Amino acid sequence: MKDPVILKSYPDGIAVRLDDRMEFPFLLRAVAEKFRESSRFFGESEAVICFEGRCLQPGQEDLLVEAIRENSRIRILCIIGKDRTKEETFRQAGQECRKTLEQRRGYEKFYRGTLQGGQILETEGSIVILGDVNPGCSVISTKDIIVLGKLLGSAYAGGSGCRAHFIAALEMAPQKLKIGDFNYKTKEKGRGRRLDGSGDSRIAFVRNGEIQMQAITKELPAELFF
Repeated sequence: MKDPVILKSYPDGIAVRLDDRMEFPFLLRAVAEKFRESSRFFGESEAVICFEGRCLQPGQEDLLVEAIRENSRIRILCIIGKDRTKEETFRQAGQECRKTLEQRRGYEKFYRGTLQGGQILETEGSIVILGDVNPGCSVISTKDIIVLGKLLGSAYAGGSGCRAHFIAALEMAPQKLKIGDFNYKTKEKGRGRRLDGSGDSRIAFVRNGEIQMQAITKELPAELFF
C-alpha cells in the first residue's frame, strides 16, 4: 500500500502530496503522523506549504495546516498552489515582506494561525499574521498589517486615524480595506474575490487622497517604511 502522505522538501518550503482516495479523517491523521515523524528533520523553521495530488474541500486546508502546526515546529508562511509561476511570485513576495519586517523590527507583533469563523483580531502597533484571514474575519491595527497568506476578510490599518500606514498580503482579495479614514472602493459583486482578477501579492497604501494597490516589488514607495 502506498504512503498516503509524501513530503518533498525544497529550498523555499515543503510540498505535501496527498492520497486522492483516502477518506479525509484518516488522511488528516496521516498528515499529523508524518509531520510528527519528520519534526527532527525540519526542526524549527519557516516554510511555504503546497498541497498536491488532491482537490481539497472548503475547510479541509485549514485542518491540514493546523495538524502541521500542532505536530511540528514549522512556522507556515503561506499556502500556495503547485503552479511554478505562482510559487516564484509568492517566494519573492515573502522575501520582500521579510525585508519590511526587518526595517520595522521592534514595532510589530506576530499572530500565528488562520482567522476563521468571524474572528476579530485587534492590536496596538503593527501586526504580522502567519496564516490566512478568511471571509467574515477582521484585522484591526493602529499601524500596519502584513498577512503572510491570503487576505480574504477585512483589514483596517492606521486605526488611530493616521493615513501613513499600509496593508500587505501574499494574496490580496479582501472584502473590505480601510487605512486611516480612507476606504478602498470595491464593486459589490467582486467582494471576497480577487480585486483585479490576479490575486497577486499586493500592498495597499494611501496616496493622492485615495487607497492605491500595488504589486509587492523592490520599487515600493520609500515613504512607506520611514
